Formats: sequence, structure tokens, C-alpha cells
Amino acid sequence: MVEIEAEYDVEFLVRPVYPLAVRDASFFQRVDPMFGPYLFRDTTRIAEYLKMPFAWPRPDPVVVDHTQKAAPNQPYIHRLTRLGVDASKKGRGLPFISEVSKLIWGGVVSGWDQGDHLARATERAGLDLATMDREIAADPEAFERAIEQNQAAHKAAGHWGVPTFVFNGEPFFGQDRIDLLVWRMKQRGLTARTKVVRH
Repeated sequence: MVEIEAEYDVEFLVRPVYPLAVRDASFFQRVDPMFGPYLFRDTTRIAEYLKMPFAWPRPDPVVVDHTQKAAPNQPYIHRLTRLGVDASKKGRGLPFISEVSKLIWGGVVSGWDQGDHLARATERAGLDLATMDREIAADPEAFERAIEQNQAAHKAAGHWGVPTFVFNGEPFFGQDRIDLLVWRMKQRGLTARTKVVRH
């Protein structure tokens, strides 16, 4: 998405939602047992194909109990999603998600939540983590309301999974539909950004 914004005259409005496992705590209990192993194989394969560094995060942003049900206490994903909402409000949603995703999924074997990893990723996105944490702590309910509104809009768009992209009311689910999204936007007049030549 960062590359598409750089290449084309388009801006993505980021609307963070909680992962499906948090929105529906029993999700992993209902899916076929082969879902998890296939997901791990597929994500690893996609990363290899795209030549992207990848490792399953430690800790996982979504905490599950011994039954694979999302735990009621979610110390990571609640904070991360609220930070995503704040970054989006500041017009830095996509850079924040890009940098933090690379941190969490991009090969840091363990401890992405330790030390200054998250602060540095946030800084690379043009934001200050300490300031954002203070703003969220001052009114966490407002951020929860924003997430609920995003989730309602997500559902109204016609899909339940992430990432879902919506253009002119049409949903495109998953990274394998990004090419179709760009194709559709080009049909509606999407053009390349004008390149500025500096001398």
C-alpha cells in the first residue's frame, strides 16, 4: 500500500479494527484444525515470494488461552489498535502500520514489545510513541468508540476479514486482491503521481 501511494495519486484512509480472533473470541475454536498450520505455511511462502523478512511474532499480538480462545486480557493488540487509530487521526496511519508490522512480523525473533523497538518504529513513521500513549490514556473510551465505528464500517462494507480495502463501496479482501483494487481504481481514473525532478 505504501508503494501504491508513492506511485499513484491516491491516499488510503486507514481504519484499524481488532483482529477477528478478538472480535470473535471463539473463532479459532470453530475453524478446521488445519487452518493454523496452513496459515503459517502460506504466510511464510508469501514472504519468501515477495522477498520480505518474516517470522511469527514473539509475543503474538493476540493472546490466546490453552483452548485457542482469545484471552479477555489483551495487553498488546488493544494498545496497538488504539495507536493505529491515533496514527490515522494524525494522517500517519499507513506509515505507522507499515513500520510496526515490519517490527512485529519482520524477523525480530522475540521481544518486539521490549526496550525501544516500538518507539523507534513509531518514530520512523513520523510519530512520537510517548505522546500517543499519553493521548490514549487520557481518553481510552474515545479510541474504543473509534474502533467500534471502524468495525461497523468494515461490516457494512461487506467483509469480515483483514485487510479489506473498500473503493466506491466495493470490498477487496486480502493481499491477493490488491492488483484487482488497483485495476478497479484505474478504471475510475487513477493516475500515476507526477514525478518531481530535482536538479
